[in-house]
Parts: sequence; C-alpha cells; structure tokens
Amino acid sequence: MFKKLFSKKEKESLDKGLEKTKKSFFSKLSKAVAGKSKVDDAVLDELEEVLIASDVGVDTTIKIIERIEARVAKDKYLGTGELNKILREEISGLLSENEVDNSDMPSVENIKPYVIMVVGVNGVGKTTTIGKLANKFKNEGKNVMLGAADTFRAAAVDQLQIWADRVGIPIVKQKMGSDPASVVFDTLQSASTKDIDVILIDTAGRLHNKINLMNELSKIKNVMKKIIPDAPHEILLVLDGSTGQNAFEQAKQFTKATEVNALAVTKLDGTAKGGVVIGISDQFKIPVKYIGVGEKVEDLQEFDKIEFVDSFFNE
Repeated sequence: MFKKLFSKKEKESLDKGLEKTKKSFFSKLSKAVAGKSKVDDAVLDELEEVLIASDVGVDTTIKIIERIEARVAKDKYLGTGELNKILREEISGLLSENEVDNSDMPSVENIKPYVIMVVGVNGVGKTTTIGKLANKFKNEGKNVMLGAADTFRAAAVDQLQIWADRVGIPIVKQKMGSDPASVVFDTLQSASTKDIDVILIDTAGRLHNKINLMNELSKIKNVMKKIIPDAPHEILLVLDGSTGQNAFEQAKQFTKATEVNALAVTKLDGTAKGGVVIGISDQFKIPVKYIGVGEKVEDLQEFDKIEFVDSFFNE
C-alpha cells in the first residue's frame, strides 16, 4: 500500500497541534543541558527525567536512553548541541522498528460494509472522533452510517445525531436505556439493505466495572457476526492524549477487555503531553491510526510516525 502524502495544510495543522508539547519539552531539555558541553551520565539522567515528565512513559524512555548510551559509547564524544538530532534519530528508529505488520488487516478499500466499533471511556472525544471520521469517509466518496449504541447517556445519542445531521448521513438509534446490542443489530441490518461502505458504531464508555464492559462488548460483537460474520473489522480505541499516563492505563484496560486493533489519540493540541503518542506507539503492539490535533473537522489526522517526529523536533 502506498504511503499517503502529507499535504502542506495537514503539516501546518500538525505543527500547530504539537506546539505546547514542543515548547514544554524543549524548555525542559534546555535547562537539563544548560552549561554542559558533553553528553555524559549526568546529562542522560536529566534527559531521562525530561522524557518521563513529557509523558513518553518509563519503559519507552529507558529504551531511548539505552540507545543514546550506545551511541555515546561508540562515538566517545557527543556534544550537547547534537542531542536534538540524536534524540530525533533514535525516537524515529525506535518507532520504525516497532512498526506493526498490519498488511493482513482488513481495510475500508477492500471490504464492504467495513464495520468499525469505537470504544473508549466517556470524555475522551469518542463521539467527536466518530463524527470526524464519518466526515473523512464521506469526503472520500464513501456511504457512511452511524449506530448510536451508547444508550446509557442521552447526550451521547444527541451528539451523534448532531454529527449525522452535520455530515448528512443516516443514523440508527433507539430510546435511551435500550440494549446496545439491539441498536447494533438494527444498524447492520439497515446497512445491508442500503449501499453502505462504512458503519461506525459508538459504544458506552464505562470502565468502573470491567466485567460488565467486557460482557457488553462481547455481546455486541456476537450480534454483529450474525449479520456480517467477519465484523467488526476494526475496534478503534479512542484515548485522550491530554490525560498523559492515564491514557496508558485506559489502553491497558481496554486491550484486556476486547481485541483492539487500532488507536486514536485525541486532544493533543490542548496539552503539553503529546509525548504520550511516542510511548503508546511504542508500548502497545497496536497501530496508532489517528491523532486529533485541533477542533476543526479536518484536524483528525491519519497518524504518520515520521511526520509526527519531524513536527516534534522541527524548531
């Protein structure tokens, strides 16, 4: 599959979305190396603290530090002025090595209808992500349908209806408190009678009782399979990047509860915790597929590791 080319507008949006993270990271890094000319153990200790404070995560930070230590040992002398360049190279290298081979994963281009079940706790931007994805698919010429299976919150159904009206696509919903699996059944059945390319299913985001969550998601998947045997084709977990380490914890819980095979990290523009994308991309063997870098509908971008690192280090 060909690599999607980043447009100038997307790149500007990404640069702007990562501004707070960059400012925070580089001001910490400048303080860490102030007055020092050589990358030594003291600088590496400071760098470790900077990376952890930037929500890159402990495990990923250790990997990055070990890679830089290996370069220091090999090159004997590395000046602190080269640290940005080295960091950039090692983070790019780490993320590239961790590339998940998802070539056998079904895609929107070769399956119809392609069913995406969207999961995540309340407040992470799940419904907004669904709306933005619906808009993206429609702009690509696809027929899209929404299923409002988060029946526990009236606001979730109302918000999804607003997006359906805004994008101009059909939505299947029932009254509040209905069985989510019943909504999913109706959605898939309705889609099978129409020329639908992509079905986006919203689900309830409650983590306080993991057993119930697990059971509910399993029930929804079983109902899907009655109509479309290989559905859902994608289980997209939405994480709020501004929660930093909490996003890691949510990813752990949801990957235990269901077979997540794609991630979306939202709200990166309003936070200095954008480093969390590096950690999540490294720690979970699940591709980060989308990132949210702004309020506008086009600010949900397909995640490109190279462009992300480039924007992160491009001063």
